[in-house]
Amino acid sequence: MRTFSIIGTLFLLFCIILQAKPLVNKIDDWDENATKPKHDTVRMMRAMPMAAAPMMKRTVGLAVGGAKDQNNFIDNLTYGYLPKTDAISYEGVFYDHYFKTARHQSCKALFCPTYEIASAPDLFTGERRYFVSVGLDSGLDVSKLHRKPLNLVVVLDISGSMGAAFDRYYYDRKHPAKAQKSKMRIATQSIAAMTKHLRDNDRFGVVLFDDTAYLAKPLRRVGDTDMEAIRRHILALKPRGGTNWSAGFKQALALYKKVTKEGYENRIIFLTDAMPNRGELSKEGLLGLSKAAAKEGIHTTFIGVGVDFNPTLVAYISKVRGANYYSVHSSEAFAKRLDKAFLYMVTPLVYDLEMKLVSNDFAIDAIYGSPDTDISSGNLMRIRTLFASDNSEAGVRGGIVLLRLKKIGRGEKIRLKLHYTDAQGKRHSVNREVSMHDAAVRIPYYQSSAIRKAILLSRYVTLMKNWLIDAHAQCNDRVHYAPVPLPMLKKRCMIYPPLRPRFRRLSQWERRSCPLRVSEGYRKLFAYFARHYKSEMQAIGDKSLQKEHKVLLKLSKQHEKRKRDDWQL
Repeated sequence: MRTFSIIGTLFLLFCIILQAKPLVNKIDDWDENATKPKHDTVRMMRAMPMAAAPMMKRTVGLAVGGAKDQNNFIDNLTYGYLPKTDAISYEGVFYDHYFKTARHQSCKALFCPTYEIASAPDLFTGERRYFVSVGLDSGLDVSKLHRKPLNLVVVLDISGSMGAAFDRYYYDRKHPAKAQKSKMRIATQSIAAMTKHLRDNDRFGVVLFDDTAYLAKPLRRVGDTDMEAIRRHILALKPRGGTNWSAGFKQALALYKKVTKEGYENRIIFLTDAMPNRGELSKEGLLGLSKAAAKEGIHTTFIGVGVDFNPTLVAYISKVRGANYYSVHSSEAFAKRLDKAFLYMVTPLVYDLEMKLVSNDFAIDAIYGSPDTDISSGNLMRIRTLFASDNSEAGVRGGIVLLRLKKIGRGEKIRLKLHYTDAQGKRHSVNREVSMHDAAVRIPYYQSSAIRKAILLSRYVTLMKNWLIDAHAQCNDRVHYAPVPLPMLKKRCMIYPPLRPRFRRLSQWERRSCPLRVSEGYRKLFAYFARHYKSEMQAIGDKSLQKEHKVLLKLSKQHEKRKRDDWQL
């Protein structure tokens, strides 16, 4: 019996050995000497399917590239600073919400645009406004959504400003003893969380930059890399030196010359506080690098860190094909968001979308929800990229673009001609005729709660951007302008921002903070709009709109403590 037991045990061990996989020595290829002083260093979508969601969804949705949140805007208000004008955008606010589009149940195409109409009076003039929404729906079954394996290069800003506290402006030179985590700490924790979403067949590399660029980790297959060791190295990084954006970007591009790009999603994720003070500062220079990379199939995601993150330069780059950007609220919140959103961050599905409005009766007056807004022709809308987006019972996250139309004729018909390119380079067309009759004979008129919600949020963003334009004109230690009469303020507070006669972007990259101040005129406008907003929120029946309502209430109660210039001329 004992002999039989020994033989059985040996046989069992033999079977285990036969089934065991050979040991693989994973590589810790981090270059510990990367940042030591040295010369400058200048079609088929296939892979593992997306993990099953807790709640099965029939199809995916689509959302516009560009900004993916309003975190930087909210953070500045929270800590008592005046946000930058580009800290809030229409597409960023839309992506914070879900929209129930009028889905084509029978549509099986990659992109199934839906159209809804509305008319509503201007809040202050009473003038009739016409709207058409473009629902960004898709017929792609969520179980068939795959992402390509990734060639992913993280480019991390390790300049001195990244050592400042998350809730302070670096150039204020105020570094209190007790403050939040540093921007560097939040950035490295966010990268570490991001790496946990990589698969064995992805490739991963890291570039660091301050005054120059350093290759910290070559672009290598994740399955062959000791990722736990890499995460420890990332978390141990310290800030130093100046800032040279283009050096970091060029170093990242150099890595792609050493690997196969075909069959991969090639993406650079750029983490920074967006305050370049050395190297190439021109928008055209960095914009040119991003555009050239996009032509080679290398796309860019920007992630901004800190309340002093300057989104102005990034706002230009986000118009590039395949680009998007996020603002880190906190490393914990970002990690939680990635659990659901990493796939959507790196999966563009639709490119070079063009929609032409053909009508003798209406023309495009404003476009809300696309960073690439150009209404000079009056009949054309362009969107560089649509990414995959979450689709739930609440609707499609960020799944809408809103057009405001102006009446130029007596008729009520419009034709919408839409063209787009899929990820395999195939061009598609969708044509649709829409009648504006109901919107013309009734005011207000909303074909659905989705378009009503989009109109409300677009008006919210318009009011905020006009306030920021006016508030920044009185910032940076200048003598305050005379208060603007309320009737005049009402006329300009809802002007489509790109059409503002004095819409000027800030020329300085290195800036001190502006204190949060709300003039008496804007305080009254915020209070009025807050009442309108609450009424619409209740009519729509969507509690997610409370986020913006709280902002309006905060600003309506923000009394301005103004210092006087009492010099007697």
